[in-house]
Amino acid sequence: MNSDLENTTLDQLTSAVSEKFAWKWDEISIADQPFKLAVASDPDAMLIDACERQDAGEEGVIDPFWATTWRAAAGLDRFLDQVEIKDTPVLELGCGTGHAGIAAMLRGAQVTLTDGVDDPLLLVRMSVWEQRDQCTIQRLRFGIDKIEDQSFPIILGSDVTYLRQLWPELDVCLRQHLAPGGQVLLSDPYRFIANEFREWIQKHDWLYTEHKIELADDPEHPIRIMQLTDAR
Repeated sequence: MNSDLENTTLDQLTSAVSEKFAWKWDEISIADQPFKLAVASDPDAMLIDACERQDAGEEGVIDPFWATTWRAAAGLDRFLDQVEIKDTPVLELGCGTGHAGIAAMLRGAQVTLTDGVDDPLLLVRMSVWEQRDQCTIQRLRFGIDKIEDQSFPIILGSDVTYLRQLWPELDVCLRQHLAPGGQVLLSDPYRFIANEFREWIQKHDWLYTEHKIELADDPEHPIRIMQLTDAR
């Protein structure tokens, strides 16, 4: 069992989240099955609040982009139909609501879900409560934190390439955690900044393969899957 979940109850966890921000259960399809996801009730209001606090000069305020489930996660979920992950250790970086990592979990993987801030991890703990024996949940900041004594054959990340200044730290994190012969799967909705990332990452000793995933909700706006393997 996940050590950070052993000494609390779901009621205690729910109470702790409710004291921090408004949230709700959202039933969506993950891995082609219905799943109840704990999500922020009003992510737009949370973002406005964060911007106002930043404008007022408050330090350490992080934009809560994690509060929304992005289509890139749904695209990565769909791509996992093509990947053999049953009984495989999988790491999700910048998990946000946890959609991609949960998609791997529901396909039989042993998943470590991580994010650089604590609030989304509280919601993820709630979402995977019934499957917590399959999950580890912890904070992981690119280039700062490291999971000791473990590497992962598969690393997932949805919409984690949108900040250019984080690319070197992401590169370090991938090197630290990818198992020999493993693969990284990153998704994005064909952002221009990710086009730059595609060029940048190939100059840093990664083999790059690109895949296109169309989603039923909007086939004209597909999701890109960036598949990376170590070229060193």
